[in-house]
Amino acid sequence: QLVESGGGSVQPGGSLRLTCIFSGSTDCIAWFRQRPGMDRERVARIVPDGGSISVAEFARPRFTITQDNAKNTVYLQMNGVKPEDTAMYYCAAVRPGGFCSTKPAVYDYWGQGTQVTVS
Repeated sequence: QLVESGGGSVQPGGSLRLTCIFSGSTDCIAWFRQRPGMDRERVARIVPDGGSISVAEFARPRFTITQDNAKNTVYLQMNGVKPEDTAMYYCAAVRPGGFCSTKPAVYDYWGQGTQVTVS
């Protein structure tokens, strides 16, 4: 199970921190976003045990992904947000033994999403 929080309305140039609390084991957790009228795209991902991280080019260096394994939590820190960052943001995870991918279909578990609006 994945539960996101932290979305909201923010002015351009502002910051938000999204939180994803997960239960169970996984080999990859990712943040995706879906902007109005567009496909879901991966923003960043992290391998919980090894800490390997990847951030989409459009998000660098403004966004960072971190984890707190003790709390089973993954964060997406969003700095310097832009109007084009307006989207529904989702946390997603793969089953144990799975692998990271930019493709949403690879992910087995999804949160309900949290809306980010920049204006």
